Amino acid sequence: MSHFTKIKTKLYNLDILKKSLNDLALETEVGTKEIRGYNNQKHFAELVIKQSNNHDIGFAWNGSEYELVTDLMFWAQPYSIDKFLNQINQRYAYNSIVQMSEREGFQLAQSENPQNGSVRLLLRKFQ
Repeated sequence: MSHFTKIKTKLYNLDILKKSLNDLALETEVGTKEIRGYNNQKHFAELVIKQSNNHDIGFAWNGSEYELVTDLMFWAQPYSIDKFLNQINQRYAYNSIVQMSEREGFQLAQSENPQNGSVRLLLRKFQ
């Protein structure tokens, strides 16, 4: 019986996901890698977040999105899984908006993080 938990996400772009994790100061490895779980069970993931206990967190492509894959028994992050995913999702959305805006000719003029946890972006386009 597998101890791996798979959590669906709305993360589709590996480059934006990697940038978002790097922005959050999470050490990552890209490329198909094995992650270990309980009793040395293994699972493959395309992007791996290193943990100090050698039971890493992975993001594996399921055909439509990258899902988070890990053995929750070995969760070694300073935040709960929900807060961890919320931070990743927020940074992923930020990086997606900036990337799409730049493709459309916009420039990021300002970025703010008010106390309420939101992110405000000011984009400009010169004609």
